[in-house]
Amino acid sequence: MMNRPLRNTGVLCLSLLLAACSSTGSNSENRQDYAELAQGEFDTISEQKSAQWQDLDKVAPVSYLTDLIQDSQLDALIQQALKANPSLQQTQLTLQASLWNIKSQHGDSLPTVEAGFSADKTEGESISYDADLKISWELDLWQKLANSEEASTKALASDEALYQASRDTLVANVIKSWLAITAKQHAIDIEQKRLTLLEANELLIQKRFKNGLGDLEELDAARTSTSQSKSDLVEYQEELAIEMRTLQLYLGSADSLNFVANTDYPDVNLSFSNLPEQALQRRPDLKAAYLDIEAADLNTSVAYKDMLPSISLSATLSETAASPTGALFGSPIWSLLAQLTQPLYQGGQLKAAAEVAKLETAQAFQAYRETLLTAVNEVENTLGQEKVLSLQTQHIRDALNSSKKNLSQYEKKYRSGLVEISDLIDVQTTTFDLEAQLDDIIYQHLSNRVDLGLALGLGVNEE
Repeated sequence: MMNRPLRNTGVLCLSLLLAACSSTGSNSENRQDYAELAQGEFDTISEQKSAQWQDLDKVAPVSYLTDLIQDSQLDALIQQALKANPSLQQTQLTLQASLWNIKSQHGDSLPTVEAGFSADKTEGESISYDADLKISWELDLWQKLANSEEASTKALASDEALYQASRDTLVANVIKSWLAITAKQHAIDIEQKRLTLLEANELLIQKRFKNGLGDLEELDAARTSTSQSKSDLVEYQEELAIEMRTLQLYLGSADSLNFVANTDYPDVNLSFSNLPEQALQRRPDLKAAYLDIEAADLNTSVAYKDMLPSISLSATLSETAASPTGALFGSPIWSLLAQLTQPLYQGGQLKAAAEVAKLETAQAFQAYRETLLTAVNEVENTLGQEKVLSLQTQHIRDALNSSKKNLSQYEKKYRSGLVEISDLIDVQTTTFDLEAQLDDIIYQHLSNRVDLGLALGLGVNEE
């Protein structure tokens, strides 16, 4: 029959376990399932927006940002950026460190083994040698260690998603910078043509002025226009140099870029045919925000389970002998210890930690909502710009065609002496302004398509 002290101890342990289970159960019932709320909000918004985003023109289908433009030069720049960009490499190294931390954390749920050997010498006595082997293991009775490891795994997956978002953003920036270099070069070319014509006009006006056919104000106006064009040209050249340096920064290189800007803009494709399936759910920042909710919820479970009893087992083999051989290979004495520990009072720290963990889960949910709303806002803004820039491109192109026809007529009238040179210069100025404006709108349209692809989650192939 079990003796009374042992029986009383067993009853006490059972009471602690039952009380702990009851406390944990009531606390779990009061917790909100934020992951389910987040999924419900995502489904609701996706259903609402998919109908709005579906009515769009169809272009060539794409799956990744790198499919937007087919250009070998650009592909080489993207690959260099992914390999050498220092910020991206830092993030990758941080992920590797986090992976090793999880492997280290996994060891908490496994037994630990320690071996020791010592020698002791007391005056008047012979040397004694002690050898011992200790094995200890905390039973994961409540899955606390498993929950903590799973929370770390979720956090790592969230960091991996953010790393993917960084890759996507980097590639988008490289594409847009590459397009911007072409745009800056076009601006320089247009301004050089304008300057050539303005200088020719200035010489003509100067010649007319010497022949008494013009006035000084007309000559000053021509000189002003020429100087202004020279100033603009210098500014455009520096803007091109800045854009080249920006691209170097993305590439993680201090070497000068040895490539020539494209003569014409490339075609930038984007598919809207499967937009509801592509929209939002492919965005890595949303994946990361959702994983943060799951990780925070698991940490909350761990915080509550910290208030539960813990059971640990330890076994020790020890031997004391007059020689090292006897200590190591003798007949050791073994001992086995099982320990039950129940936190009773820690000044409310454990309860406060559990409440803080609950609030952090709620914060993670609100962060997810903010990320979701930001994603919707980005898609709608870029879609709005897509429509506006398409219309602007058509209108400015029509205006430019009309201006070129008007310029041709004014040149004929000027040669016939029907209009003044100042009127001809005004029409020339309008034509160059429209040409520059059209080129800028085309660049903005192409750049916006890259932003739209990024907003829709068309990231970079991880292979």
